[in-house]
Amino acid sequence: MKTVIHITTVHNAFDNRIFYKECVGLAGKGYNVILIAPHDKKESVEGVRIEPLKKPGKRFIRFFVLPWQAFKQAGNIEHADIIHFHDPELILVGLLLKIRKRKKVVYDIHEDYGTAINQKEYIPRWLRSFIAALFCKFEEIVTGKFSLVLAEKYYAERFPRGVTVLNYPKISQFMELDYERTAPTFPNLIYTGNVTEDRGALIHAAIVKYIKDARVTFIGQCSETVAEKIAVAAGDSNRIEIAGVNAYIPFTEIMDYYKRGNWTAGLAIFPPTPHYLNKELTKLFEYMGAGIPIICSDFPVWKELVEDAGSGICVNPGDSNEICEAIRFLADHPDQAKQMGERGRKAVLDKLNWESELAKLDALYQDILKE
Repeated sequence: MKTVIHITTVHNAFDNRIFYKECVGLAGKGYNVILIAPHDKKESVEGVRIEPLKKPGKRFIRFFVLPWQAFKQAGNIEHADIIHFHDPELILVGLLLKIRKRKKVVYDIHEDYGTAINQKEYIPRWLRSFIAALFCKFEEIVTGKFSLVLAEKYYAERFPRGVTVLNYPKISQFMELDYERTAPTFPNLIYTGNVTEDRGALIHAAIVKYIKDARVTFIGQCSETVAEKIAVAAGDSNRIEIAGVNAYIPFTEIMDYYKRGNWTAGLAIFPPTPHYLNKELTKLFEYMGAGIPIICSDFPVWKELVEDAGSGICVNPGDSNEICEAIRFLADHPDQAKQMGERGRKAVLDKLNWESELAKLDALYQDILKE
C-alpha cells in the first residue's frame, strides 16, 4: 500500500476539496492517506489519518510557524511515497522535502495567486502589484521541481505541465439529496462559500431592498465587518440570514441547506475582478448538483457554462433591474425554474463530477510512482 501525505496550513482539516474529495477519494482507491492540517486532535476519519497542526491565530503564525511544523511532521513519516501540498506558503517546505528528504512532491494550485494578492485588503494597495509580480515569478521558477495539479483549466496557460483536476461535485454527495423540488412562495435565495465583498456579498444583500418579499441566506465564513455591511446594504436584516459569522461552515452543513430543496435560485453575482473572470466557481457546480437554478454574473466563462447546461440566468452584476428581473422570472415561472435545476443536475451526474477528476489524480500518482 502506497502512503500519500497531504499538507495544508491554510485550509480547515475537513476542507471539501482536500479532505472529502482528494483524501477520502484516494483512501477509497487503496492509498494510505495522511493529512497534516490545522485541527484539534489526532484522529482517523473515513479512512484518512489526520495529524493535527496548531490552528493559526495570527497571520504571522500561519505564514512562518505552521509551515515549519508541517515540514517536521512530514519529514518524520519515513515511508511516504508522495507528498501533496495545497498552499503557496508551503512551497519552500515542498522544496526542502524534495531536496533534503528526497520525496516525490505534488503542488496543488487552488488559486490564481497573482490576482488573489491584488485583492488582499491587509496589503497596502501601492504594494500589491509588486508583491503579486514577485510571487508569480518565484512560483514559475520553483514549480519546475514539482508535479503540478491545477484546480482550474486556465491555470494551464501559466503551467502547461500541470494536470487539471477540477473541483467538480462528488456524485455520491449529491445523490443523497431528495430531489423533489418544492417551489417557495417567495423569492428564496441561497449563497454558499466564503462571504466577502469581492464575492458579491453586498450585491446579494441589496436584493432584499429591491424585492420586498425576497430572502437571502448566506452559508459560509463571514467576518463581522462584512456582516455589518450586509445589514446596511439590505436595509432589512430580518430577511437576511448569515450562517457563519466568524465561523467556518463545514461542507456537511452546507449540504443540509441544499437538502431543504425550496430555493428559488443559487446566487453568484460577483462584481468583475481579474481574480474571478476566468474561474469556474465550485458553487456553480454544487447548485447544479443540488438541482437549484443559478443566477450569476455574465462573465464569458460563467455564461458559457450556465447556458451550455441550460441551468440558470446570467446577469450584469452592475444592473440591479436585470438582477431583479431574473429573480422574478424564476419566482413567477416555477416550472421553468425546475427544468433549469433538472438540466443542471443532469449535467453534473453525467459529466461534471468529481469521480472523473479523481481518476485523473490517481493516474498522475501512478505516473509519479513509476519515476
